[in-house]
Amino acid sequence: MPKFKDKSVQGWIMVAALLIIGTVMYGIQTSFGVFFKSIEAEFLLTRTSTSTIFSVQNVFGCIISFIGGWAIDKYGPKMIALFIGLFAGLSLLLTSQTNEFWQLFLTYSLLFSVIGTVYALMLSVVSRWFDKNRGLAIGIAGSGIGLGPVAIAPFATYLIATFDWRIAYIIMGVMAWLIIIPLSRLLKERPDVTGTETSNMNSGSDTSIIVSAKNDGGNQPAGFSFRNATKTRSFWLFGSVWLLTSFCYFLIIIHLVPHATDIGILPMEAATILSVIGASFIAGRLLMGKVSDIIGGKKTAIICALLVAVSLIQLIWTQELSMLYIFGVVYGFAQGGLDTSMAALVVDTFGTRHIGIIMGSLMFSYGVGMIIGPAVGGLIFDATNSYFIGFIISVLAMLIVTLLVALTRQEMGKTK
Repeated sequence: MPKFKDKSVQGWIMVAALLIIGTVMYGIQTSFGVFFKSIEAEFLLTRTSTSTIFSVQNVFGCIISFIGGWAIDKYGPKMIALFIGLFAGLSLLLTSQTNEFWQLFLTYSLLFSVIGTVYALMLSVVSRWFDKNRGLAIGIAGSGIGLGPVAIAPFATYLIATFDWRIAYIIMGVMAWLIIIPLSRLLKERPDVTGTETSNMNSGSDTSIIVSAKNDGGNQPAGFSFRNATKTRSFWLFGSVWLLTSFCYFLIIIHLVPHATDIGILPMEAATILSVIGASFIAGRLLMGKVSDIIGGKKTAIICALLVAVSLIQLIWTQELSMLYIFGVVYGFAQGGLDTSMAALVVDTFGTRHIGIIMGSLMFSYGVGMIIGPAVGGLIFDATNSYFIGFIISVLAMLIVTLLVALTRQEMGKTK
């Protein structure tokens, strides 16, 4: 990093580092499905018991997201990224050595819950380095969410087929150390400039985050404290948006393949729909991230939420594979755009000073939706032998998201 004096270049280097970190972490997380049957057979478990390992990891991740957000603001991104890499690698290595079912809740569910901090880390770093191209930068840095499953899951499948699941986890644990720990050294707390956050910022937007020395005794990015942010209506609206969005996304992602096979689609063909969603998710993040820089995060988020709702209406009546592919393109694109534009909108609303803990708390809401969504979908299917009601609820959830986003308001410039 010292070799690159241009601060805009440094910012894009960190975006690249965060993209790779996210790809590795989210790829490992989603590859749990690849390890699912191996773990089930090894410990003689039921499907429900095996699923609880992943569910409990999400519960811990909710807690860690809040704690990690606070730690990012206090200790800086370099230290937190280092700990993410250390604990991720340690988690997989210890998981490979487990001999009892209960041990998996400690080695995997608990230790790998550090993934709950990854998104807050990404947003905290990127938002403090970018203003003019913030939406695009957030879109690129966060694309690991979609790229991870595409890159890591096939690699995990190859390792299990070539060796076994224990060796596969050892190799992936070492990989996490070798990739994430060195990249953590590239992350900086904030640019040491006065007046603007980085050399590529401008003052053309009334949502620009201005550096202020007030009450801090030095140059610090302006923004709400976490306590004052929670006193605003927008904070609770954002929390509700993240919860409903996550509820909808994971209900669909977990139950889409079973639904497709129920209507006569072959399992392999049904699985490719998820790949379509993942690729479109990345495209949505990048394109709509740039759009949010032009028309604003609020308008972009409303457009994307409505697109999600429209795609879900199509899903309800779709019976053909070709139409499911079209659904996957629209749904993945809109969800990726919604995720990026909402992140940019949160930064525009509350500033960057305490964005780590603010975003960490919002990711807690996201985690709650991640837990509830798949469970509700399963319960509805068990009761009705159909996903129809679950999909209808998802449509209503996204319409509510549209309304909630419209009700948010700009908070910067008010008393902090």
